[in-house]
Amino acid sequence: MDYKSLRIVFMGTPEFAVASLDALVNAGCNIVGVVTAPDKPAGRGMKLNESAVKKYAIEKKLHLLQPEKLKSDFFLNELETLNADVQIVVAFRMLPEVVWSMPPMGTINLHGSLLPQYRGAAPINWAVINGEKQTGVTTFKLQHAIDTGNILLQKSFEIGENETAGEVHDKMKIIGAEVLVNTLKGLAANSLKEVSQNELNIQHTEFKTLQHAPKIFTDTCKINWNKSVEEIHNLIRGLSPFPTAFTFLNEKMLKVYKSKKEISSHNFEIGKIFTDNKTYLKLSCSNGFIYLLEIQLEGKKKMLIEDFLRGYKMP
Repeated sequence: MDYKSLRIVFMGTPEFAVASLDALVNAGCNIVGVVTAPDKPAGRGMKLNESAVKKYAIEKKLHLLQPEKLKSDFFLNELETLNADVQIVVAFRMLPEVVWSMPPMGTINLHGSLLPQYRGAAPINWAVINGEKQTGVTTFKLQHAIDTGNILLQKSFEIGENETAGEVHDKMKIIGAEVLVNTLKGLAANSLKEVSQNELNIQHTEFKTLQHAPKIFTDTCKINWNKSVEEIHNLIRGLSPFPTAFTFLNEKMLKVYKSKKEISSHNFEIGKIFTDNKTYLKLSCSNGFIYLLEIQLEGKKKMLIEDFLRGYKMP
């Protein structure tokens, strides 16, 4: 079967998903429907905000669905009339079984990790926070338990020691889009073998300890200066640009977007601030110092540390 003849329904919401949808369109895939989140009021004027996927779908004149409830009869009937051979999910919400089991070829999900590692809502953030040197993308078939379905294709890539989650995200969306197109081609040609995650877990001894990627809450984002240089640096880059690691400066929240490590022994109290009030600001931690390179003080805009120090004199 030619992959271009497959009737595809695509489901996604943020910009990460747009890269995959665009790759499918450019590969000549037959996108018969796009499902995305309803418009939501945002900002001071509470103006309705359209998802990145919706904007793309309108631009490409693709058939668009924005269901409030995925189990509503209206949505399910509309979905059924699209007569999809396969559904593709990239950064969308959790689907009920009545939706993911509808197409004869099932529903494919693109996940931002090398499953079974980093199942959950924030795989990119946690891989960087945990100091992983490598991550990747996985396409798999949806089933009942989240992120546990049979694996179709995977591709790994390196994480640089100073790369932020945002930079990994931007690499991953391109690599993921390519893997997704290859997955569809393989399914259409019947050349892909599904592999259960349990089987993969047994094959790889390094998977004996499975890392998880739960949703990130505010407590995770607060910097603990008692930790090591490596742990703090990884936390900062793993939460940059969002939701962002933070500390406090004169009782005001200070978000930290970029940092630099200095490993050295010292006898200073933990969390002590050092600065020349011109070019650098660093804080002491258990085994050295963390230089703050890009920050945002509560009520101010994001700026480089040199610009910040030019207008803010440390006590």
